[in-house]
Amino acid sequence: MPKIISREPLMIRDAKWVRLVETTYLDPNGVERTWESSERCTRPAGIDFDGVGIIAILEKPGAPPELLLQKQYRPPIGKTCVEIPAGLVDAAESPEECAVRELFEETGYHGVVVATEDAEEKSCLMFNDPVGMCNTNLHFVHVKIDLTDENNQNPKQQLEENEFIEVFTVPLKDLYKECRKLEKEGYGIDARVGSLAEGFEIARKWKFL
Repeated sequence: MPKIISREPLMIRDAKWVRLVETTYLDPNGVERTWESSERCTRPAGIDFDGVGIIAILEKPGAPPELLLQKQYRPPIGKTCVEIPAGLVDAAESPEECAVRELFEETGYHGVVVATEDAEEKSCLMFNDPVGMCNTNLHFVHVKIDLTDENNQNPKQQLEENEFIEVFTVPLKDLYKECRKLEKEGYGIDARVGSLAEGFEIARKWKFL
């Protein structure tokens, strides 16, 4: 069972993955102000996004579509989180290429990128916390997993030594109530999963789709 052993301040010189920055800017009235925030150190040069979130839908004849999810312990909150597959981009990699690679590494599934209604294969660039903490961003990529494909009959994860990921699925129609249930069981709900669930619930209540 994972658990936190200690927590203490980190010296900037010892940080490997993030850095603190102070931004000086002019507000709408022309007043000079400063803002403290953090940035990832992993974004490759020449790329404007940090990574991708993968909305992976499993399809099987005669069965309702299911969303592929993960459970992974996250030390910053001291909880196991319910997440969508996701990962950081490699140099010279497109969001779509990143999504297919990360999906296979984290889940073992082979997926096919699916274009959205406007013919794009990735979402608009979304910022995780533009109100203050960091500038981290990502693209959502929609991926279809065909369970009749022989490559998906016995998926095997390709995890790194420090990765511990449990893969599971939830019917799309049950995502909202499943998030509520998992939260009561003590899991943390990743904002990307929670936002999807809230969107489904809004569509159900107001019947606008």
